[in-house]
Amino acid sequence: MPGSLEKLIEALRCLPSVGPKSAQRMAYHLLQRDRPGAQQLADALADALVHIRHCQRCNTFTENECCERCASGKRDASLLCVVEMPVDLNMMEQTHAFKGLYYVLMGRLSPLDGIGPKELRLDRLLERAGDGVVKEVVMATNFTNEGEATAHYLSELLHARGLKVSRIARGLPVGGELEFTDAGTIAQAFYERRDY
Repeated sequence: MPGSLEKLIEALRCLPSVGPKSAQRMAYHLLQRDRPGAQQLADALADALVHIRHCQRCNTFTENECCERCASGKRDASLLCVVEMPVDLNMMEQTHAFKGLYYVLMGRLSPLDGIGPKELRLDRLLERAGDGVVKEVVMATNFTNEGEATAHYLSELLHARGLKVSRIARGLPVGGELEFTDAGTIAQAFYERRDY
């Protein structure tokens, strides 16, 4: 196998959930059936590596020092929503339910993976939340063990700084049916019920 092909296969393995066989199939497909697509991919990746950086305020990806959302005067700067990844921010924005600003952790606390407060640069979040403008921090980390631990850890730090901290609710999905819902979700829906 040519060395450049081996390098391509190994490079493709850096993608999540891509093992050696998947990487090999991708490499063969790009070289055999879609050379223009391969060139487009290479150009887009090279361009992104040169132009994409982290927003100084919310830590998401942007081409400017400050992303459009943070630069907008139409957002409620007193509300700060903490999410794990940019994809989570995008999902929150699709709801049109949150009008505040965001902070993207770019991960979650996971001691088993060697990711602690230092790796997530939580000092930047604490500085951002403590700017005197933010009044409430909404924890919107995922409902995984790591996401829950991250939300709990951050809420302790933020409460100690006198900030109000809330957590997005869990429960039944809109349009969901009880018979197809797991017991843990139903229990959480009962726990977080509200007056009607």
